[in-house]
This record gives sequence, structure tokens and C-alpha cells, in this order.
Amino acid sequence: MERRSFLKGFGAAAACAVALPTIASAAEEKKSAGPNEMNFETAVAAITGGKALMPSAKVKIKAPEIAENGAVVPVKVTVESPMTSKDYVKAIHLLASKNGNVRCANIYLTPANGEAFFGTRIKLGGTQDVVAIAEMSDGTFLSAKQNVKVTIGGCG
Repeated sequence: MERRSFLKGFGAAAACAVALPTIASAAEEKKSAGPNEMNFETAVAAITGGKALMPSAKVKIKAPEIAENGAVVPVKVTVESPMTSKDYVKAIHLLASKNGNVRCANIYLTPANGEAFFGTRIKLGGTQDVVAIAEMSDGTFLSAKQNVKVTIGGCG
């Protein structure tokens, strides 16, 4: 065996020995779910702290029944509340039940806002429920959901 071929082979083996643990640790990091990569039930539990989620007519979602483009779906959320210092909406959380990133928006409010309302555009990866969770000042969680059918730009 020639010295050059031995050194080339030894160098390649050493490079693999160094690179493999790095590649393996990167793969492990990718497997662990980050805060935006959780499923719907885990996201709801993280928001509510395990408290009951009550469907309510006070929470209203306005979104198209059929979205022509899943990349930009307009959504408006309104919560009926007097917004006084003793009775107000602390936060509104918007979730898409089947997206890879379930949590779409987290809006935090104070009584100074005067009205519990916001509008945004969200990305939907396919036909799914859009859920709004309102955290009230008394510690209760109210919710509403609407199904949105995605025809283009999603999985349908």
C-alpha cells in the first residue's frame, strides 16, 4: 500500500468519525418537537393549563367557509365583553387544528383596549377547523370554532 492512499483513506475515516455524531445530534434535535410543532390537544393544554374549554356564543369567528388560497385566509375574532377592570378578555388565541404549526396567533389584551377584537390572515395547510380561545379575567376559557375548506394552495 502506498503512503498517499493510506493517508487519504485514514483522512476520510477520520472525517466520517467526526461528522457522524454531529449528524446524529442534528437529527435528534429535529425529532424533538418545539413549541410551534405541537399537536392540537397539546397546544390547548398549554394555553389553558388543563382547565376546561367551554364553547360560547360570546366568541365569534368570521372566516370564509371556502378559502380559495390556503396561504392567506382572512380571520376575524370578536369576543363580547364589557372590558372593565373586573371583567375583560386577557387573551385571544387562534389555532388551526391540523397545521404543523397549530398556534397561529396569540393576542394579549387589557381593559384599556375597550374592545376584544382582532383580524389577521393565517396559513392553512388544508381543510380544517379554525379555533379561537378567549382567556377571561376570571380564569375561564371560552372557545368557538369554524371549519374552513381549502381548495388551492393546501391539501384540500
